[in-house]
Amino acid sequence: MRTSSLSAAILAITLPLSAQSLPSRPRGANGPAAPTPDLSGVWNGGGPIGDLAEGLAPGETIPILPEAERILKARQSKDDPEANCLPTGVPRIAPYPWRIVQTPTHIFFLFEANIHSYRQIFMDGRQHPVDTDPSWYGHSIGHWEDDTLVVDTVGFNDKFWFDFRGPPNTEKLHTVERYSRKDHDTLLNEVTIDDPGAYARPFKVTFTALLRPGEELMEYICQENNQDVAHIQGPPTAPGDPDRPLGTLRKR
Repeated sequence: MRTSSLSAAILAITLPLSAQSLPSRPRGANGPAAPTPDLSGVWNGGGPIGDLAEGLAPGETIPILPEAERILKARQSKDDPEANCLPTGVPRIAPYPWRIVQTPTHIFFLFEANIHSYRQIFMDGRQHPVDTDPSWYGHSIGHWEDDTLVVDTVGFNDKFWFDFRGPPNTEKLHTVERYSRKDHDTLLNEVTIDDPGAYARPFKVTFTALLRPGEELMEYICQENNQDVAHIQGPPTAPGDPDRPLGTLRKR
């Protein structure tokens, strides 16, 4: 055996298994794989808060089916899952900061609000299970398309609302999110919502998140001091804040 071959064999044996098995991005045509974009950090915004329709392109409308619209019109503010300390689902987001944490095999979204919940996105090439247990955030698998993180999610439950007004979803919901940096401090999230149980056709909404450099997530325990529900009356409406940029809140 040549010396170079022997050295390579020894190196392969002595490398930790985890290092040998870490997935990498495909090699480019003229060299090694491009570095993985870094979206990590604390962000604010990136999804609907008050009104899902804010993310529609001009002239577009939400193609809600008649039965889903009846559910929407019958809802009461006090029944909003987010107001009752439950997760927001996808693509809704709470009006508080959240953090992206990247590893070679997973990306995690950590949420400050509600119940300190999190989403995990599998980046190791796996597929969705054939039969998923319905959950608030569903089963998410992701991959990179150039500098865009594409997150495909199925397996949702039908318990969350898309915004404060209460547009419903069913367990047929399938979302595809595309996260890309418009610039260093601005993260675009383009979401395709496909739910044939509640909407006549797939539709797309776009929201932005702003980077919060130097900020950390605060402890926020909704259950300990949830004084909102007792004061919430009447049908749900979107909160108005003309000074808030689309998909974001003003700085705390």
